[in-house]
Amino acid sequence: MTSALVTIAGLTAGLSASLAMLAGASYAQDARPNMLVIVVDDLGFSDLGAFGGEIDTPNLDRLVQGGLQLTNYHVAPTCSPTRSMLMSGTDNHVAGLGNMAEEVLEEQRGRPGYEGFLTDRVATLPEVLRNNGYHTLMSGKWHLGMQEGQRPKARGFEHSVALLNAAAHHFDDTGMIEKAAKASYTRDDVAITLPEDFYTTDYFTTAMIEQIDSVQDGAPFFGYLAYTAPHWPLQAPEETIRQYTGKYDGGYEAIRQARTERMRDLGLLVPGVAPNPVPDLWPHWDELDADQKKTEARKMEIYAAMVHKIDENVGRLVEHLEAIGELDDTIFIFFSDNGAEGELPENIMGGRNRDWIAQNFDNSFDNLGKKGSYAGYGPSWAQVSQTPFRMFKGHPYEGGTRAPAFITYAGWQGGRQADDFIHVTDIAPTLIEIAGAQWPERRGDVALAPLTGHSILPWLEGRQQAARPQAEPVCLELFGRVAVWKDGWKLVHTNQPWGTGDFELYDLASDPTELSDVSAGNPDKITELKSAWADCQEKYGIYWNPGLAPQMVYANGTEYLFRPPHLANP
Repeated sequence: MTSALVTIAGLTAGLSASLAMLAGASYAQDARPNMLVIVVDDLGFSDLGAFGGEIDTPNLDRLVQGGLQLTNYHVAPTCSPTRSMLMSGTDNHVAGLGNMAEEVLEEQRGRPGYEGFLTDRVATLPEVLRNNGYHTLMSGKWHLGMQEGQRPKARGFEHSVALLNAAAHHFDDTGMIEKAAKASYTRDDVAITLPEDFYTTDYFTTAMIEQIDSVQDGAPFFGYLAYTAPHWPLQAPEETIRQYTGKYDGGYEAIRQARTERMRDLGLLVPGVAPNPVPDLWPHWDELDADQKKTEARKMEIYAAMVHKIDENVGRLVEHLEAIGELDDTIFIFFSDNGAEGELPENIMGGRNRDWIAQNFDNSFDNLGKKGSYAGYGPSWAQVSQTPFRMFKGHPYEGGTRAPAFITYAGWQGGRQADDFIHVTDIAPTLIEIAGAQWPERRGDVALAPLTGHSILPWLEGRQQAARPQAEPVCLELFGRVAVWKDGWKLVHTNQPWGTGDFELYDLASDPTELSDVSAGNPDKITELKSAWADCQEKYGIYWNPGLAPQMVYANGTEYLFRPPHLANP
């Protein structure tokens, strides 16, 4: 079933023919392609130019235009669950990230699937590729385990430079919360000290380039480049921020409308489909005073500069691969780990971060974006980043789970948009098939979880019509919030005031922005998808009850993780 977000008849014969060349490479061990998976942190669906944004992203846009733009690609609503599914090819509850390690409830502790790190019950993508002749390289955010035996090298990476934590500052190793005030960086699982000229996006790109250069022995490589940008704190070089001065003075609604129009021009939003309106939970631009508008515009300027730096560094990486003769032999897969971040850093940890930030950081207007500042851009800009969808990071609606994504490989016919539903668990089986490898069933005496994602290579080659079985349910649960996708329909259960506190139903084929809950008129479909949800709970060991999401509001004595702040009353 094809969504109204973008309508295409399917891949052309030319694309199928060029992808068929990849099929031959996937079985010829001496001609297997390199694989480079680039994951960005909290990038919004419409932030890149190729997805309707006004941010200058020419390098990423060229990669999109040279490959296949995935407009219906889904991830978890937050980072570590998504990363666990990428690495394991199965549900995050099976992989050990049924909840983020930082948010596990007391009633979840001790249950299989809620360990808070990537468990030994699953094989990992780098582990399998390394055992099948690939060099495995990693640079950037890990967030899948802090302890010995849980770090990148222990989970299959031959070389790694990693931030182990969920997030950190971009100009130094300052952490995101007071109890982890210094972030942990490692090289091949051993702690390291950062250089004086450190900036995350530059540093991680350089580390990946150095790792690639170190393994030029004729064997293919798998690279995992996991940028921490544009996750807050909003920080970027001043000269890059200056390129966006004044660009956001028009405010939330004006930028969102401009993005909507560009998305229509690009064919990403078809006539008759409207963006989901921003709820009145947060201030509108005309409700802010002059000083607030000035500060809000500056925050978005910094955010845009962070995205600009990602693009600049991807361009640097592409140029290097071309210079060493590896560009044409490298598959690029790019996506964001979740929707844009609407929460402000001062509101996490039940508001306890507020005092720590106020006492230790300078968020004056002139210092915003510099080393020593600590700010986020909040829910109103996050809704702009997630144009045209409903909500943002942390939520089961499309704004929290539909990510900008593309796949590019030299020789493929470019400029194509594909709206088949694809899930992050499909990446591992796809790359394993391209590598001509097999996913292991056991590790010694330990039975390993099977892949639940599907290889999309047969679809890419034109051997099957759909990317994955569209009638097979895909389930999500995080923070007690639920979503089930099946054949163009979507079931949602989330707490008030963001949802109804009961099951909602959306026909994404005609309503991809989730404007109309059609549960009242489709009782049979509700029953069908609720049954699918029950099956997922049993299959994946998901602990859930309808009151779990409201309980997250005050878990462990903290306020709700995604409480909407009011800018006029900080």
